[in-house]
Amino acid sequence: MESWVRTLVLMACLLLPGAVVECRIRHYKFNVVMKKTTRLCQTKPIVTINGQFPGPTVYAREGDNVLVKVVNRVKYNVTIHWHGIRQLRTGWADGPAYITQCPIQPGHQYIYNFTITGQRGTLLWHAHVLWLRATVHGAIVILPKFQVPYNPYPFPTPDKEVVVILGEWWKSDVEAVINEALKSGLAPNVSDAHTINGHPGPLTNCSSSQGFTLKVERGKTYMLRLINAALNEELFFKVASHLLTVVEVDATYTKPFKAETVLIAPGQTTNVLLTADRRLGRYLVAASTFMDSPITVDNNTATAILHYSGSLSTSPTTLTAPPPLNATPVATNFTTALRSLNSNKYPASVPLTVGHSLLFTIGLGVNPCSTCPNGSRVVADVNNVSFVMPTTALLQAHYFNISGVFTDDFPGNPPIAFNYTGTGSLPTNFQTMNGTRLYRLAYNSTVQVVFQDTGFIAPENHPIHLHGFNFFSIGRGLGNFNSKTDPANFNLIDPVERNTVGVPSGGWTAIRFRADNPGVWFLHCHLEVHTTWGLKMAFVVDNGKGPNESLLPPPSDLPTC
Repeated sequence: MESWVRTLVLMACLLLPGAVVECRIRHYKFNVVMKKTTRLCQTKPIVTINGQFPGPTVYAREGDNVLVKVVNRVKYNVTIHWHGIRQLRTGWADGPAYITQCPIQPGHQYIYNFTITGQRGTLLWHAHVLWLRATVHGAIVILPKFQVPYNPYPFPTPDKEVVVILGEWWKSDVEAVINEALKSGLAPNVSDAHTINGHPGPLTNCSSSQGFTLKVERGKTYMLRLINAALNEELFFKVASHLLTVVEVDATYTKPFKAETVLIAPGQTTNVLLTADRRLGRYLVAASTFMDSPITVDNNTATAILHYSGSLSTSPTTLTAPPPLNATPVATNFTTALRSLNSNKYPASVPLTVGHSLLFTIGLGVNPCSTCPNGSRVVADVNNVSFVMPTTALLQAHYFNISGVFTDDFPGNPPIAFNYTGTGSLPTNFQTMNGTRLYRLAYNSTVQVVFQDTGFIAPENHPIHLHGFNFFSIGRGLGNFNSKTDPANFNLIDPVERNTVGVPSGGWTAIRFRADNPGVWFLHCHLEVHTTWGLKMAFVVDNGKGPNESLLPPPSDLPTC
């Protein structure tokens, strides 16, 4: 009898993620398989999880242990990154290829095993090798701990929750796109469409095209769990005639505020409340590109429909105009409105003292290339270092003390100070250094990093993602960061807490975090093209005192290189 009870409880945990059951273990199986998929009137095989695009949503509750068995049935090496999960002492499950693990080779499998500690909200998972995350991605929904009385959120509980994933679509094979770019030394072709839950939206020249429909009932409130899974573009999101109330970003609660338009960069998540308070009908949902630099982008707008129950499918659609491509004021107003909730239950524990004060310049460069048609290739860098991926996973090299894989001499400041955002005073040599260089931190040290955009080739927005930690975005500005005057304007009271932050074009962003998670933690631009070109580095955080402050041993099924 007891075994049947345990079975029923486990089934409730797995099949009813919102059930009133406090679950302990969540089991998922990810089969990596090819799937023929039709978009933009064309069919091509894509890499998927369980044949789904986007992939399945991983549901868990705060405090749960999650085990995901990934079986690789395709010709590519595969890893899965659980973007935003802290992975406290479990860096082996973080997922970036050759950083925390060797890839899962074709025909092999690996079980990602991690516990969700002190987190609740919306995150995402995605492939973290090659450009596979174009189609290998999905949502992570972390439900708050169950308690009596059950008041799950610090805002009125919505009537329904809906996952909305924004993405990109290429007509060509995505791996062929980036491989051709690497051969030429130039930028890859931009995508052919943006998507909302896998669909570009109805197309007048493609009768078989279908879009995503969000069905609502008048008077009810819906929480949209927005995720930007696009490879290379920041996106605006808006719904015709409806205001959106922002309540969470990157699985941390914010002070609620209303916005007509949400800005969301690749790797970021945003939860918004939408109240269906308009007349019955159909309303356009739009996802469009934000780019305020002279960079070629996919400027196609993805569309979906918000459909009120009781409306005819032939009802006219209320339209909305997306912001202009270069709508910097819209982007800035949204970003600067974000504040941590900073309540007694959810405090903003900003480090008030700094042990490591770092200045990281980020941008593009040009290096010689003997095999490229023009004799050179575009690269990207942090502090003039273009990161070279190792052939042995960095975490293994750190844990087993394997020499020759990396050095821990990453520069904490640019090698040469110059007018970073000036156009007429940049160095004439655009060449970068290459290396697998890490920055070492003692356990529990406090870190401040100022990310400074540079004007090499062109200034550009950069969404920077740090694995293994949340951080506080304490300041931002245009031009060059001034270490003497700008810190006076830092917000150390209620800055937004994130895992991925945008660095404005021709400007800077400052963050702070506490290095309380031992291991090797990747930091990179979440524009996939920039990561490929070398805009990445890693922190190595040493063990603290005792087993609770030390990296766990590697699992027995950890893939080998």
